[in-house]
Amino acid sequence: MQAPPPSRTVRRSLVIGLTALALGALPWAPSAATASPDRASAQVPGAKVITEWSETAAAVVSVDAARPTAEPFLWYGFVSAAVYNAVVGIEGRYTPYKWHVRGPRAASSEAAAAAAARRVLLTYFPASKARIDTAYTASLARIPDGKAEDLGVRFGERAAARIVELRENDGRDNPVTYDKEPAPGVWRPTPPGFRPFVNPWLGKLRPMLFDSPDRFMPGPPPALTSKRYARDFAEVKSMGARNSPGRTARQTETARFFSDPLPQQLQAAYRDHTARHGMDIVEAARLFAAANTASADATITTWNSKFTHALWRPITAIRLADTDGNPATEADPSWEPLLNTPPYPEYIGGHCANDGAVMAVLDRLTGGDIDLRVSSAVTGTTRTYTRSADYNRDVINARIWSGIHFRTADVLGNRIGRHIGNWALDHHFAPLP
Repeated sequence: MQAPPPSRTVRRSLVIGLTALALGALPWAPSAATASPDRASAQVPGAKVITEWSETAAAVVSVDAARPTAEPFLWYGFVSAAVYNAVVGIEGRYTPYKWHVRGPRAASSEAAAAAAARRVLLTYFPASKARIDTAYTASLARIPDGKAEDLGVRFGERAAARIVELRENDGRDNPVTYDKEPAPGVWRPTPPGFRPFVNPWLGKLRPMLFDSPDRFMPGPPPALTSKRYARDFAEVKSMGARNSPGRTARQTETARFFSDPLPQQLQAAYRDHTARHGMDIVEAARLFAAANTASADATITTWNSKFTHALWRPITAIRLADTDGNPATEADPSWEPLLNTPPYPEYIGGHCANDGAVMAVLDRLTGGDIDLRVSSAVTGTTRTYTRSADYNRDVINARIWSGIHFRTADVLGNRIGRHIGNWALDHHFAPLP
């Protein structure tokens, strides 16, 4: 809807300003940090609807549909983008994501958020209708029946339809086949399961934030005969072995801690952060949308690199080191990693790329004090990170100590992820003028 005529806005501002001068600061007046220019006198809702639908999305995507590996980041990106547009389209404060529609000022942004999340999830996961509709009923039960709710629902449906439209023919589930023949340095299925390359289509998917999966494509990994490859090889062979005498108990715990599925681990951490910091619906919607779209594109970039460069995993490299042409490497046919190797190529490290993207977003949104509390169901422990550098250091090391990555792939993946996270906030989710 269009803004009110200038004369009305000017008259209203003048009255408020003169009243404030006469009476002093108004204790109930919302601050610029928490109120939209369009809804300056309205009470901005809390973030409960955002966190509840994050939890519902995780249950639908990762439990009901059991989508593998990093694929859930894609779906969380879709849901979060729709919810964000539904919220800021009504509340203002930030620019919508690839949309130029404003919602009715009288609409409930909570109803809009719930309707947007519901519609996206039902579109892609209709088998979870019962779970989705139960969550939807619970969300609307907290909103008074009437015009605001009805307007919010209708606008949320429009916001969801926009995301679904944007993602038409984006390459999901296209028949992309990995058919590279085994050779020194080339990935092939690994023990114990010898599973084929999971979701190769992810690498050819249209990103959410930029134009091509090649935008942040890295150059090739270190040559097998290089000194860097030999250093990476020696480190993971020593520190990532199943029963490594050089790995401390704390390092082993770190490796296991970050073996929890990252998409769900981070969604829970965002929910906790949102609740502890008392974020409102707008700030929470922005955090989830920026972090999840950045993670979606970090996943796409990672899979593109894995498909293109197809570097073998440490377990294959170490067992077949006598074929790599590097005199500084030595084969160990019985070597095993601490953790089972994921079913896709090594370079770049996907976990670390997603971590870099998320940390860049959090650094920008928090001013560098990320205050992220992360829990792991694998170890039953919780860690609190206040600096992104500490978090990135731990996740990079964790993948090496797990025996599943070379250091170069993790460091480079993390760096590329940070570029993607910064791109997200440089080109999207910006404050309104």
